[in-house]
Amino acid sequence: MIIALNNKSNLNKIEFEEYQNQLENIEATSQMIVCPTYLNVNAFRLKKMNLGAQNVSATTKGAYTGEISAEDLKTYHVEYCIVGHSERRQNQHESFEEINHKLLRLEENEIIPILCIGETKEEREQNKVKEILKEELESAIQDLKEKEKIIIAYEPIWSIGTGIIPTKEEIIEVFEFIKTILPNNKILYGGSANEKNIEMLKTISQIDGFLLGGLSLKPNELQTFINILENRN
Repeated sequence: MIIALNNKSNLNKIEFEEYQNQLENIEATSQMIVCPTYLNVNAFRLKKMNLGAQNVSATTKGAYTGEISAEDLKTYHVEYCIVGHSERRQNQHESFEEINHKLLRLEENEIIPILCIGETKEEREQNKVKEILKEELESAIQDLKEKEKIIIAYEPIWSIGTGIIPTKEEIIEVFEFIKTILPNNKILYGGSANEKNIEMLKTISQIDGFLLGGLSLKPNELQTFINILENRN
């Protein structure tokens, strides 16, 4: 199992240091990936976990004020990078082309992308889930040479932060559809996954792991989540 922790825009320098102290005590057999803010990337020191970034520039290094290139991330030993999160698609208006270019830059620097895809509530109600996911996937992987290395994170947008998740049958249907496009890729579930619904989620064999937002900031609850997931007494 893969558990990716997306800190989003949380934890200042002092808070991140204490956070790492708490994560050091986490017991897990799952692969753990921590995705801190850019400013905390260089402070990462957890030997039992992998380092990820929350974003990357679509460009190479150069005259791009405020951008962080994949080359830069590589020098800080970043191994994974979230791309196309719904918050960036909506708030920063990231286009399909931009997301594709980000994946290309990551591939050039041997950083594994965690590609986020998902539908809105309106799109689900209009039965457009597969149509939306197909467009997001196919546009993202254009011209990539090693598509199978991408980790897909399915996050229904309407579920993020709401505490409401799709049914087991809906999740299985989506995961099986993704496999028709990328049959060899790992797929994570994200969107209000927590210690209260993990009992159901862990029964879905198609799930290869989880991308956690709010729960990533609560180490005690995170440990409970992991204990249930890994059948720890």
